[in-house]
Amino acid sequence: MSRLTTKMMLLPICLIVVLCVASPVICRGEDWPQWRGDNRDAQIDDPLIAKKLSDGQLPLRWKVPVGPGYSGPTVANGRVYLTDRQGEERDVVERVLCFDAETGKTLWTHEDSVEYSIGYSASGPRAAVTIHGDKAIAVGGTGRLSCLQTETGKMIWSRDLESDYQIRMPIWGITAAPLVHDGMVIQVVAGTGDACLVAFDLETGQERWRAIDEKAGYSAPIIVQQGQQDVLVCWTGESVTGLNPSNGETYWSQPMKPINMPIGVPTPVVQNNKLLVSSFYDGSMLIALNQDRPAASQLWWRRGADEKNTDSLHSMISNPLIKGEFIYGVDSYGQFRCLDLMTGDRVWEDLSVVPEARWATVHMIQNGNDEIMLNERGELLMTTLSPQGIEIRSRSKLLEPTLQQLRRRDGVVWAHPAIADGVIYARNDRELVSASLR
Repeated sequence: MSRLTTKMMLLPICLIVVLCVASPVICRGEDWPQWRGDNRDAQIDDPLIAKKLSDGQLPLRWKVPVGPGYSGPTVANGRVYLTDRQGEERDVVERVLCFDAETGKTLWTHEDSVEYSIGYSASGPRAAVTIHGDKAIAVGGTGRLSCLQTETGKMIWSRDLESDYQIRMPIWGITAAPLVHDGMVIQVVAGTGDACLVAFDLETGQERWRAIDEKAGYSAPIIVQQGQQDVLVCWTGESVTGLNPSNGETYWSQPMKPINMPIGVPTPVVQNNKLLVSSFYDGSMLIALNQDRPAASQLWWRRGADEKNTDSLHSMISNPLIKGEFIYGVDSYGQFRCLDLMTGDRVWEDLSVVPEARWATVHMIQNGNDEIMLNERGELLMTTLSPQGIEIRSRSKLLEPTLQQLRRRDGVVWAHPAIADGVIYARNDRELVSASLR
């Protein structure tokens, strides 16, 4: 082959590389269409994201004013979705907001008047909006479940879960984001009787099935694979249970009765055949998932005497992660820990990620072998976790803490961020911001 021919062959490849670097449209990455991203695992694979960012305030693409809320943003098809609250008394308005991802322009707003009687009520809705095709599904803190058109915000159907299912309301309200699977919206309802979990028809909102007679927690359900079958995993306030997502039939259940109150918040974490849950009061449980059929067994459950005298890992809001043969997560007062996966034994502890405080929170998003972290001080950390320790390459400011989510320590940033196309979206109780990570 001649040198000229080789150069001609390389030219289109070089052109593609240049265009990918210059144009986020051509180099489009995955959206973030639901809670914790496409697969509910807070994982992306974007080699164009910078390994290290500048110190100080990260330059913003845009910011827009919003009201209070725990819910994180979701991103799909060039649009950003968020829920918030307007009003300070019991009679308030919960909103679903849609913004242009490029400019932050408000495209539409949907409003529901609701009556709040839930803990930290001023902070607003808890659950991220789920985007599926042309539908946006949102659930409010009191259980108003709505299916809206993504283009216009027009109502397709709505259910008042509190009225329909006599909710045994968790102290901090309904928090689990809707899960769409096989033409159904699966929602933690916390209903009376066997309506802890309910599936609704995606097109009509009619009930398809209900399951589990237990108190609800705050954790969002996920889908795992066992024996070539989809299995719906729900961590309630009393168990970790695997169900048939088509009809709600229970395949397996691992009891996890709380010693104080149901307060399991993080989403179950899965790597291969291991599933982990972690709770503020009740420590961590590791479950082995049978790979031949829907079945499961407990490998270990470690918990300390209380939330201060912890064993293994007692997570509150921060979702832990499994990476190789190790678990990484934030303990009850902000201690960042590495654990041995098979035993739960502590490998190391680090106090530099977030200041020590009760319920201290760090949200982690894995990008390849690296971790992008947003701590409750609104700091964005570019890091890599390993059994040898944590490498923090940079620490930038993304947004300011606010007081609605927690009226202590000058406020917090507790809502989970989203990353799509190399751009991070995050909110506090005053604004939604967008910043490039490339």
